[in-house]
Amino acid sequence: MKYEKIISDKLNELLIKNYDAESGYIKAMKEVDNTNLKEFFGKQAEQRSIFARQLRTEILTYGEMPEDSGSLKGTMHRNWMTLKNTFSSNSEEVILEEALRGEKASLEEYNNLLSNNNFPSRLIELLREQRNVIENSINKVKIYEESLA
Repeated sequence: MKYEKIISDKLNELLIKNYDAESGYIKAMKEVDNTNLKEFFGKQAEQRSIFARQLRTEILTYGEMPEDSGSLKGTMHRNWMTLKNTFSSNSEEVILEEALRGEKASLEEYNNLLSNNNFPSRLIELLREQRNVIENSINKVKIYEESLA
């Protein structure tokens, strides 16, 4: 397989995860009443949209076609989150738990990708920047969780 195709395939996997995260945050934003959480989830969705655009650009740079939607697994996760919220006494807490779980999974994906040193330095820098934003988001979700406790 061509080097460009290998990189594009890995970036497409990450792109799909960012589509899923963006959709999840939009859904979370609609499920909560807390104004601060709505704003936080909205900003997270916007950030993931930016990540997706950046990844799409990188994929196109390698002459490959970017994916244009999220995964079935991501859709199932959002549906599960809705069902869970329906039966939960504290849906904001449940949504934050799911957001934290999702962000930790994203962080792991980025770390796995960055452990591959075969990428050009420009791409490594982009992935590190995105990963750092996700780490910051994890810390913010934890702070929101503590404030609800």
